[in-house]
Amino acid sequence: MARKLGVGVIGCGNISKTYFKHAPEFKGIEMRACADINMDAANARAKEFKLRAETVEGLLASDDIDIVVNLTIPAVHYEVSKQAIEAGKHVYSEKPFVLAIKDGLDLKKRADKKGVRIGSAPDTFLGGSHQLARHLIDSGKLGRITSGTCHVMSHGMEHWHPNPDFFFQPGGGPILDLGPYYIANLVQLIGPVARVAALASIPAKERTISSKPRAGEKIPVTTPTTILALIEFENGAVFTFNASWDVWDSGHAPMELYGEQGTIHMPDPNFFGGDLSYTRGEKPVKTLPKWDHPFSVANEKHPHGMMANYRTAGLADMALAIMQGRPHRCSLELANHVIDIMTGILKSGETRKFVEMQTTCERPEPLGPAAARGLLAPSK
Repeated sequence: MARKLGVGVIGCGNISKTYFKHAPEFKGIEMRACADINMDAANARAKEFKLRAETVEGLLASDDIDIVVNLTIPAVHYEVSKQAIEAGKHVYSEKPFVLAIKDGLDLKKRADKKGVRIGSAPDTFLGGSHQLARHLIDSGKLGRITSGTCHVMSHGMEHWHPNPDFFFQPGGGPILDLGPYYIANLVQLIGPVARVAALASIPAKERTISSKPRAGEKIPVTTPTTILALIEFENGAVFTFNASWDVWDSGHAPMELYGEQGTIHMPDPNFFGGDLSYTRGEKPVKTLPKWDHPFSVANEKHPHGMMANYRTAGLADMALAIMQGRPHRCSLELANHVIDIMTGILKSGETRKFVEMQTTCERPEPLGPAAARGLLAPSK
């Protein structure tokens, strides 16, 4: 069995730096090359991280690349992943996996035919806080989860991103951009979804960029930026999911899960760590001590303080799963179901009708402390 699979990245924008930075922390993967339609961007990242710069075609033809990481803009995720599959490469995509469920199902057929695997971000649900919640649920301490709430609310991306245009076009918006973190976590905690409903709106038809270098420039908004959704799971649990980029302040917790025997207050699923609060019956709510989980350990400076960031954990888990012949956790089936849910929410927002899911999936295997340590490379 090979000790490492060679990884090539297509798309050298903002998120690529995170993958290149954290990949050496994990077993099973070795970053070898990067490509971009802008060769200046590819050359800059290659120089920064001591990699080989390639054209997209050159990277796909490289014998030392086993897995292609697709970090392009969402609008071309499907096409780039399809090219990689046809080249005989495994694919790991940044979220959202694709923008239409038909594209996800097509990629599955192509991958099955070629005998390659597909995985997709987000992998934040593998974080220590979210896995502790999974442990509490699986242990039965909460009883059956019957309902819950999710809220992702802010005032948009135009205040910090240098080129925020695509966030406000079809394929963007808070559901497809931030929804994957919440929905993937819900599926791993509770299980697959049966149907959804939603109301959606575009309160502001244009946005003014306040970030450099384009401060003051106005951009049109052509996709919903406020969505109020209902989610019904196959097991009967019902949730509300509210996502908006039209909110200046909110007091809502990111996620709350209500069980027959207790409640969990969960941290933002966009991150691996954070405080987890729990109450059983009528007992007072208490913040649980940190679980002995390596993906709970704060390892990166953030504007709000030190945070736990282990992005590429899902990629490493997929590489090791390929070599070990087991399922990987950030799977194609999970990614397709998450896309089904999110596009169903947007469709319901347009039609004002319930939308039944076309797909289902198994909950990914939990990633307890020992299993998480098994993904990490030995400390140097």
